[in-house]
Amino acid sequence: HQDRAERGNALYKMHHDEDAAIMVEMGANAVRLAHYPQATYFYDLMDKYGIVTWAEIPQIGPGGYQDQGYINQPSFRENGNELLKELIRQHYNHPSICFWGLFNELKTIGDNPTEYIEELNDLAHQEDPTRLTTSASFLSYDDDINKVTDVIAWNQYFGWYGGSPSDMGKWLDANHKAHPEYKIAISEYGAGASIYHQQDSVKRGIASGWWHPENWQTYYHIENWKAISARPYIWGSFVWNMFDFGAAHRTEGDRPGINDKGLVTFDRKVRKDAFYFYKANWNKEEPVLYLAGKRNTVRSRRLQTITAFTNQPGAELFVNGKSYGKAMPDQYAILEWKNVELQPGENEIKVVSINKKVKLMDSFRCKL
Repeated sequence: HQDRAERGNALYKMHHDEDAAIMVEMGANAVRLAHYPQATYFYDLMDKYGIVTWAEIPQIGPGGYQDQGYINQPSFRENGNELLKELIRQHYNHPSICFWGLFNELKTIGDNPTEYIEELNDLAHQEDPTRLTTSASFLSYDDDINKVTDVIAWNQYFGWYGGSPSDMGKWLDANHKAHPEYKIAISEYGAGASIYHQQDSVKRGIASGWWHPENWQTYYHIENWKAISARPYIWGSFVWNMFDFGAAHRTEGDRPGINDKGLVTFDRKVRKDAFYFYKANWNKEEPVLYLAGKRNTVRSRRLQTITAFTNQPGAELFVNGKSYGKAMPDQYAILEWKNVELQPGENEIKVVSINKKVKLMDSFRCKL
């Protein structure tokens, strides 16, 4: 989402430039622009950076609201058809756009939109026979609405709205086994996180509550990415969301009115730990060494597990000047040192890359 505090969607070019630069810094190679056509300038930026783009019309289901998202009447359908035609005709010549999105989280109870999605799908192919259609579903994979577009994706939040991050792989495999003909993706996955909510233990906050610990978001993304990246039959995956964004109906996290699932804060000033996990995995151009948990400055456990992310060969950990040895990253760019002993009072945690050609170091201080 493109919105900013005190500006809403009335953005300057510099705001779009900043957003695109942060995506590129993280190493993203695709973006879902949700849930509406965005500024032409932003599509220009996606062309410039070569980022595969999913552009969609604002046909949005309940997503926490009580309405159905679709009303079967001529004016609604005519408006939707016009939106799709305008989206395609205005942005047809952007080479970054590979997918036209037709809906997000529609329900099929009440006015069933499946037949209308078929109409939109035909219209999209008439307007542009060269590109694929897609949609973001949250219904059972057996529902007919998932069978309409060329490729299909699901919004899944295992480990945030119930379940466990380990459920992602199980669900993907069950879906693929039941419908091997589907071309499937994950259109949304994520967990809320406040940079002000810190804890020693890795415990999930309550999605609808006021406690959204940052380290749970980090754990959530690590485990979900393990499941997604291990399955080559998935055509794409999209973190929800790049940035925290306004959501008037939400009363959760560290303040009302904000969806805090972003990898970056609403003001774009702080990259959360999960951002650096992806950067270490996806950005192959810029050397990365980052200590997770550095905002957890007051700790209660004497023995700690220290975690870092790196795309380098390895790093050495120092606690109060004492070496805890060198560690090599696993296949997910994660370094871990277990049973690290903190001393009463202030402690300095520091990691230094073992790559002598690229000088990298990260550190923070915390109290026990």
